[in-house]
Amino acid sequence: MTTSQDELLPATRRALLHRIAVAQTEGRAPSMVAAVVRDGRAVWHGSRTSVDGHGPDEHVQYRIGSITKTFTAVLVLRLRDEGLLDLGDPLEKHLPGTGAGEATIAELLAHTSGLAAESPGPWWERTSGSLRPELSDVLGEQPFIHPSGRRFHYSNPGYTLLGALVEKLRGASWEDVLRREVLEPLELNRTSTRPQAPHAGGWAVHPWADAMLPEPVEDLGRMAPAGQLWSTTGDLARFAVFLIKGDDRVLSAESLREMRTPTAPQEAADVAGGYAYCLGLELRHQDGRALLGHTGSLPGFLACLSASVEDDVAAVVLANCTSGPMLFTVAADLVRIVAEAEPRIPAPWRPMQEADPAVLELAGQWYWGTHAFALRFTADGLASLEPLSGKGRRSRFRANGDGTWTGLEGYYAGELLEAVRRPDGAVDHLDLGSFVFTRQPYDEGAAVPGGVDPDGWRGIGRL
Repeated sequence: MTTSQDELLPATRRALLHRIAVAQTEGRAPSMVAAVVRDGRAVWHGSRTSVDGHGPDEHVQYRIGSITKTFTAVLVLRLRDEGLLDLGDPLEKHLPGTGAGEATIAELLAHTSGLAAESPGPWWERTSGSLRPELSDVLGEQPFIHPSGRRFHYSNPGYTLLGALVEKLRGASWEDVLRREVLEPLELNRTSTRPQAPHAGGWAVHPWADAMLPEPVEDLGRMAPAGQLWSTTGDLARFAVFLIKGDDRVLSAESLREMRTPTAPQEAADVAGGYAYCLGLELRHQDGRALLGHTGSLPGFLACLSASVEDDVAAVVLANCTSGPMLFTVAADLVRIVAEAEPRIPAPWRPMQEADPAVLELAGQWYWGTHAFALRFTADGLASLEPLSGKGRRSRFRANGDGTWTGLEGYYAGELLEAVRRPDGAVDHLDLGSFVFTRQPYDEGAAVPGGVDPDGWRGIGRL
């Protein structure tokens, strides 16, 4: 990845440094390192440290905790894209005998399986994975505490099961599959399951005194797919680019869009707070901006990756303390600083490669009953249907190659849009999931369900 400190204006770079400096000081973090990504590459790195001399840089490893889950989710989506499983499959179909097989793969990815949040027994993050050698040790005698599919309940054991699923279908360890299928293609050479020098040490900071205590570093064993990884801001910057744009060697842009789509039913407090969980990714709303990524923590370490797809800006923040700075807030602020100080410059407008008359015939104004909509076709090959009032259902559509279009988002996601023609070939109306769109409000010449009153429109004098 090309890194240029000159990509950002001096005032922007100072604002970024000020933000992490305040966070490191007020959060009493032994060290903090951060990176910002824009337009597909890292444009800023910064760090603060309590140790005299050279601070950490983009090559120093920190534990990233639950950001590991996003990597595991990518492996599962790869299996789906290859046809080896369906997200609606119960786990039992592919990994029998776990005692949690009724949960679907999608439910495990979205934390709606009903499984407990943690593994029974000693605190798994501070004890050796050798204490939990089997899946039964991770799950315990009663793994479910909620009905499957009914509510969002974060589950670390759920991602242990997904890691075991990857191992079963690939015939190799989760670590080997991850390295071969994700880390090597994306050139994440400083991401590993065990620390590699240079790496930070993990610390607990006393809550009422400026004193520190070293935290143990344990191999999590079976729980590794939920939180084992060590990484750097340099590698996670590359990973953020992948999460925004996709990479066909690993996962397509379409599959990444699916990963970024909220799937988990939230509690009222989560809805009010703008939080939702997707397939291995968190979605948060901050300052009017949708931010996708994941947070992570293990004793001695905090981590956050946060990306605005719309702004094409992402931030990574890592610290080596058990608690203290709120890294999501810091990462969100880094994204905001760049997005607001130096707004994204859009690509030049370009016309279509070819103007298909059959497509142009459909462009323009349409009416669903009395609601006015505009249908537009853009150079990227998509169609968009938007209410002219600015309020109401809207969606983009992807061409299917047969004259029909499939909705990509919102109410019409997955729904089919097609032009219905009269015997002479003229367009009668648009059909969108049984909704009829006509060129005029309740066009009397079109096949409007229920028909149109033969006396037509009228004023008060004809009522």
